[in-house]
Amino acid sequence: MLSSTAASQVRASHILIKHQGSRRKASWKDPEGRVISATTRDSAVSQLKLLCDDIVSGKAKFDELASRYSDCSSAKRGGDLGPFGRGQMQKPFEDATYNLKPGYWKRSRVLITHCSHQN
Repeated sequence: MLSSTAASQVRASHILIKHQGSRRKASWKDPEGRVISATTRDSAVSQLKLLCDDIVSGKAKFDELASRYSDCSSAKRGGDLGPFGRGQMQKPFEDATYNLKPGYWKRSRVLITHCSHQN
């Protein structure tokens, strides 16, 4: 989900599902990384697609799913990353967010990166 806060910044929300290929195999909900280390990339992508389906069908709300399933600390804020500018996020994520229209929710593509915010 994306909104525009200023010409040089965007604001996005996301759901991050870490997997055994993630650079840092720990999160707020899996501090020792046991579940993450056992999760394949394909399994993480499948889980994200199921979450997307639940959102699109109206079965669940984005922020509720982000709070429950996201491995990012932004889960506390329903997946909201807040406003950020260029160079603050991993390049593929940054490019994807800057290329969306404000208010647009992109369900057609699961973005796979190496789980890193560059703050």
